Amino acid sequence: MSRQPPGKRDDYRWFHAITTRWMDNDVFAHVNNVVYFSYFDTAITYFEMSEKVVGLLDGPVHCVVAEVACRYHASLAFPDRVTVGIRVASIGRSSVRYEIGIFRNDEAAATAEGHFVHVFVERGVQRPVAIPEDARGKLALLMVADRA
Repeated sequence: MSRQPPGKRDDYRWFHAITTRWMDNDVFAHVNNVVYFSYFDTAITYFEMSEKVVGLLDGPVHCVVAEVACRYHASLAFPDRVTVGIRVASIGRSSVRYEIGIFRNDEAAATAEGHFVHVFVERGVQRPVAIPEDARGKLALLMVADRA
């Protein structure tokens, strides 16, 4: 089975820097696989908060994770610097699919890549709602053409 090569930084539209921590390493002396999901969540949440896509703690709408996946290409280890690149692959009525690249130090090729689906829900009842138009516009700025 052939595997798609790692994406490049230029494939992504928005970036967030994260520093690895000593505790991120596991007994094999590399960042444990589950920590990558934390990097995904941190970058997406920071984007949504800083760009005011959705109110994290207030407002009538917030986001919940419906799906997440990761494909690993190489290892990270403390004290690597991590840059998380994000782009939007699709915007539905109530959900957005982010694609994410994890980059080690200043490397151009992704160490890991994945996707993260956020569903916009009504606060309190957790039922899907249409993505607000202002949020839709901000998400569209990160949209990429179909890469299939």
